[in-house]
Amino acid sequence: MQNGPAVRRRKLGDELRTLRTGAGLTSGEAARLVGWHQSKVSRIETGASGVKSADVRLLLDAYGVTDRQLRELLMVLAGSDEGGGRHHWWHAYRGVLPPTYRDFISLESQASRMRTLETSVVPGLLQTPEYARAVTRAAVGGGADDTEERLDALVEVRLARQDVLRSDPPLELSAVLDEGVLRREVGGPDVMARQLRRLTEAARLPQVRLQVLPFSAGAHIGITGPFVIFSFPRTSDLDVVVLDHLTSSLYLERKEDLRAYSEAFNSLQIHALSPEDSLDYIAGISDGA
Repeated sequence: MQNGPAVRRRKLGDELRTLRTGAGLTSGEAARLVGWHQSKVSRIETGASGVKSADVRLLLDAYGVTDRQLRELLMVLAGSDEGGGRHHWWHAYRGVLPPTYRDFISLESQASRMRTLETSVVPGLLQTPEYARAVTRAAVGGGADDTEERLDALVEVRLARQDVLRSDPPLELSAVLDEGVLRREVGGPDVMARQLRRLTEAARLPQVRLQVLPFSAGAHIGITGPFVIFSFPRTSDLDVVVLDHLTSSLYLERKEDLRAYSEAFNSLQIHALSPEDSLDYIAGISDGA
């Protein structure tokens, strides 16, 4: 388990090594092409040191990489502020976003697929503004003079993140929600009623697969806590599992970890209600059944 930046360096290095060997170059030959010492290429490829986005661009040019989407993804892994469209909108909020949250958003913005188990709250990508404010207020706490201003900014960020579901192509979201997510009255009855309606609307989107894991399912493999699996276009080597904690996030990127969590998610989907039955279940809770 590592923090976000360490995982990104390692994944970036692995991908750059793959691209170099695919171009038929040794590390020494690559270094000579860009005017470096071989040790710098080696440190980058092993994730031993950080790398500037300008250096990544030099290597990609040397390896003949022209795929725009792949180049942009690798630049994000390098921590670049560059890129087209909306991919770096969150930098306007750097003053209020913890580094681990910025890492999460950068991965989410580039992922092609997101699988998530939620056991306590509605996933951020599916929250209404009122629900998002109630959840964020609980997380931020009180007492500071700038709490309301910071709260406003954090809610704006959470809502802006939802654009990934409307991008072209949109993020594919598969979510399994423990019944407790639907029963917990976050923000009060009115807020919760609107949130349940929002879930019903979102579940009908072609890029969203929503399933409910009812209490009647009993103990299940996800009972130890929520998790997120990010998958990226064309390369599974960049996939990562994110485990969120109160003060930090842990990133798992070993193949055995990815396999274990993927299998766990598949098992949860099998034990959960079908998407169609989940819609009926949410409607029943919404109606007070």
